[in-house]
Amino acid sequence: MGALRVLGGKLINLRTQLHHSPQNISIPAALLCRTFPTSNSSKGLRSFSHPWRYTHCRTLILESLFSESVRLHRLSDSDSGIVEVHLARPEVKNAIDKDMLRGLRHAFESVDSDPSANVMMICSSVPKVFCAGADLKGLCIPTISVIEGAAFGGGLEMALACDLRICGEDAKLSLPETGLAIIPGAGGTARLPRLVGKSIAKELIFTGRKVSGRDALSIGLVNYCVPAGEAYAKALEIAQEINQKGPLAVKMAKKAIDEGHEGDLESAMEVEDECYKELLDTKDRLEGLTAFAEKRKPRYRGE
Repeated sequence: MGALRVLGGKLINLRTQLHHSPQNISIPAALLCRTFPTSNSSKGLRSFSHPWRYTHCRTLILESLFSESVRLHRLSDSDSGIVEVHLARPEVKNAIDKDMLRGLRHAFESVDSDPSANVMMICSSVPKVFCAGADLKGLCIPTISVIEGAAFGGGLEMALACDLRICGEDAKLSLPETGLAIIPGAGGTARLPRLVGKSIAKELIFTGRKVSGRDALSIGLVNYCVPAGEAYAKALEIAQEINQKGPLAVKMAKKAIDEGHEGDLESAMEVEDECYKELLDTKDRLEGLTAFAEKRKPRYRGE
């Protein structure tokens, strides 16, 4: 429920924008989504506590009954700790409406409450189109945005809310709100300066200038810029690396970084110490030590 409370404020803000505009907010942005081949095997499928419909695929497709425009996909077998949130409203290029906001809210709540979810990737079922702008701060697991093509306005703000950002060379990123006589209202003015510095953030927001994928990498806006069409593969590679690590340790590392970054060094060290102590008596820590001594791959259970 922690994520739900944090998301509430941003979702209300977006609903307000929708209420004052007779048309859906349509801010083009892109997160690459791969088409998965069908399969007759259900090996490795896991379920959430919410009522979902199952489809036999390479992944378990979790279609929320609350919204047809937001769907959850869990990768199978060894990648089962990786969850993807897909936006699917192709008829209007994923324009934000109340149904999509409701779907995002339930999707993030479900992922946040599922102990077997280790990494979340934000994707789109519509090629080169993504539109959102919700707050992911309440999620305790790492989040990765996959950007191909244009990532404007709310779409870029969604990417800024993620822990990591991977883009293709053809990506275009921008916060154009000042051209509409408003400001980025879903975290853009708060998060962008923390990534690229105050001066660069002011220039990008004041002017609404578009940034290429390579330029985004050079200013620290994204973690990786890869050849066009390869952003998903790179993001999945990183997600798989994270998924092999101790899930509790990754969560505590994220907490220590996020909370420690907000204060001075002394406060950050105190947060780090608290997070470290929470891991000392875990079964995963003992498994890690045993696996190291036995020269084998650890089998972490998040306990």
